[in-house]
Amino acid sequence: MPQLEFGNPLIIAQIVWLLIIFGVLYFVLSTYALPRVAEVLEDRRRRIEGDLEAAQAAKAEADAAIAAYREASAKARAEAQAAIAEAMQSAQAETTARADALAARLAKQIDEAEARIGRARDAAMGALRQVSTETADALLVRLTGRSDQAALGAAVDRALAVRGQG
Repeated sequence: MPQLEFGNPLIIAQIVWLLIIFGVLYFVLSTYALPRVAEVLEDRRRRIEGDLEAAQAAKAEADAAIAAYREASAKARAEAQAAIAEAMQSAQAETTARADALAARLAKQIDEAEARIGRARDAAMGALRQVSTETADALLVRLTGRSDQAALGAAVDRALAVRGQG
């Protein structure tokens, strides 16, 4: 192989030039190109870290906002349930008070009506006694020609008592 023939003077020159070009290329790359690439990579790394920190901060804020929302929602639910319970209790108390007032008024009206009925019954019974006594007296006078008020009153009272009206 001609490339490995080290006895040839051109090969040594080529190897020297290879080392010189490699050295210059290494110097240029390490001095100019690689620092710029390193800066770009470092900027990119810093930007990614900054974005990650911002994302973590945003996530923490979102978590805090969600927790605050849940707390406010639970508090609002509790307040609403308390208000509903209070409204139901007050409505029930008002309904009970109205029902009691209505029951008292109806009881009073029933008592008054029973008293009126009792007075009317007593008046009717008195009128029935009087009419019965007068009718029986008129019949007795027509049939016998005499009148016995005491006996007629006792007989009418017995007859009304038997019928349950006395």
